[in-house]
Amino acid sequence: MDYFNYRNNELFAEDVALTEILKKVKTPFYVYSKKTLLRHFNQIKEAFKELNPLICFAVKSNSNIDILKILKEEGAGFDIVSGGELYLLKKIKALPDKIVFAGVGKSEEEIKDAIKYGILLFNCESLPEIELINKIAKRKVNIALRINPDVVPKTHKYITTGKKDTKFGISIYELNNILKEIKKFENINLIGIHFHLGSQILEPFPYIVALKKILNSLKIFEYYNYRIEYLNIGGGFGAIYKNEEPMLPYQLANKIVPLIKNRFKLIMEPGRYIVANAGILVTKVLFVKKSLNKTFVIVDAGMNTLIRPTLYNAYHHIIPVIKKSNEKFKVDVVGPICETGDYFAKDRVIPKVESGDFLVIKTAGAYGRVMASNYNARPLPAEILVDNDKFFISRKAQSYKDLL
Repeated sequence: MDYFNYRNNELFAEDVALTEILKKVKTPFYVYSKKTLLRHFNQIKEAFKELNPLICFAVKSNSNIDILKILKEEGAGFDIVSGGELYLLKKIKALPDKIVFAGVGKSEEEIKDAIKYGILLFNCESLPEIELINKIAKRKVNIALRINPDVVPKTHKYITTGKKDTKFGISIYELNNILKEIKKFENINLIGIHFHLGSQILEPFPYIVALKKILNSLKIFEYYNYRIEYLNIGGGFGAIYKNEEPMLPYQLANKIVPLIKNRFKLIMEPGRYIVANAGILVTKVLFVKKSLNKTFVIVDAGMNTLIRPTLYNAYHHIIPVIKKSNEKFKVDVVGPICETGDYFAKDRVIPKVESGDFLVIKTAGAYGRVMASNYNARPLPAEILVDNDKFFISRKAQSYKDLL
């Protein structure tokens, strides 16, 4: 079910007409659907209920404070990759024992703050990192080793993280030396194994291949008398942007559960699957410009508000807020930023629009606002949360004064 749909040719978010939001909020702005968030989170929860997993929402995908609150109240844990993300979780009083801290470059200050807050564990990616945690800690600190299984899913190269030549994780071939060294650290309690293959993964197969490699490596952990309590399979579950048919959570669960049942506590770190389709970007048509060979629809959102099309050559559906006619035209949808790479679509057939009309760029809930910038000294847009027939401004748009 899509909670962004037309009623009498007018686009609604749940039971709120976007035209009602447009009366109060200046474009561009993001809109999030609470129902979509909860539906996707609970699909994962239901699919893996046999294992009672710790589902740690990947805060990097969307760090809006109200979204974090909603997921916390629904029982989610959190996967963080920075001290700033930990700060946000402190503000919503997230349970420390439901937080895992990942990332290849944790600073000394970030590690101290996380230990002080009492997080469940660190996902560690190198021996120097483990040495630093041991040095900082005044007591036993839980860690999981992030293993790089050298599995390459079918996704964009920039979001592939489980391949051997990326910066992420520890090779299985290094495990023997790493585990031997960890024995020397009195403040380290190795209780978990972690892997993360990348993002926008559409099939279970890469997870199965990686998991079997991980399970085969367990004998090395056993040799050094490590008792592994947690297995973290990462996230990366795909969302629908164009016409993909991504795996549903139960399809992955059917393959994963039999392999780890009664052996480990399961942790997973979905972000995109939960929030991508829960968000849209609303933008105003400034001009329709006709050149010799092309027609450009110039809007007030740009690559500074949604960088995915230019960074990943990503596809996002573009639809009008109000359907005026069935007439269509082929255009480039572009923003106001002084870059040729500032575009949302090229040679795309969309319903005909004119200056003053409003468009919606779909599937902008993940890696939209979190990757936005003030490039060209443009203030960041507002974020709106819709809950049934009500909406409120979750985060106000920046003003010019905020740029100072």
